[in-house]
Amino acid sequence: MGEDQTTAPQIDTSPYIYVWGSLQRQLLADWLPLPPTPFSSMTNMTNMIKVLLVDDQSLIRQGLKALLELEQDIEIVGEAENGEIAIKLIEESCPDVVLMDIRMPVMDGVATTREIQKRFNTIKVLVLTTFDDDEYVKAALQNGAMGYLLKDTPSEELAFAIRAVHKGYTQLGPGIVKKLLAQFSNVTPTQSPPPPQSLGELTPREKEVLRLIASGASNREIAHKLYISEGTVKNHVTNILNRLNLRDRTQAAIFANSFLPYLDYDITPNS
Repeated sequence: MGEDQTTAPQIDTSPYIYVWGSLQRQLLADWLPLPPTPFSSMTNMTNMIKVLLVDDQSLIRQGLKALLELEQDIEIVGEAENGEIAIKLIEESCPDVVLMDIRMPVMDGVATTREIQKRFNTIKVLVLTTFDDDEYVKAALQNGAMGYLLKDTPSEELAFAIRAVHKGYTQLGPGIVKKLLAQFSNVTPTQSPPPPQSLGELTPREKEVLRLIASGASNREIAHKLYISEGTVKNHVTNILNRLNLRDRTQAAIFANSFLPYLDYDITPNS
């Protein structure tokens, strides 16, 4: 009799390798005499961030739980393998942040995010997935996700993103920001909608800062480019957000790229 030549299905193991590799690095770091991070030194232990993990791969959930429980201010209050189970757990555990995968059986991440926003609109959703398709990103953000990260995000950056989302800030991975900005790269003055009146209220320097925000520059990079201090940059960013009624830098970058021709040519709404 011939041997059975059936081959086992191929499984993409890269997310598992990343999660457990990060865990090993983190555990090793605990044995080294490293100084505490700013977050760990300022953590208020009475104000834990409750996180619900939603991913259809149990190994990914286990790895994320092990990594995030090393953070002093993050508590994992539950795990779900699909959105339907997640909704039930939310009612029981009342998490602050839901760490959400996109592609899952029964109820996917987009549908779950939409349901969370309808029923539990104080809970923040942070997408963590291997998929960076434009449609997934757009659908997740349109349905209320506060952030979108890929699973190759370093563990310390993931923890930072959870804290930021918990405070109400949008968090997008570098590749995701580029995808969003690319959608506006070919806009011309004749194609773009009329800019709001508030755009004309920006000073020339604020417009320079806004252009650089649109390019993805950090405060340090903007300061170096314009020969000003980081503190001055922060003041300009605050003024820009207030004048344009924007929530954060991500909204500012998207806004700037929507009306980039008006910034590039210094065209004001009244001209």
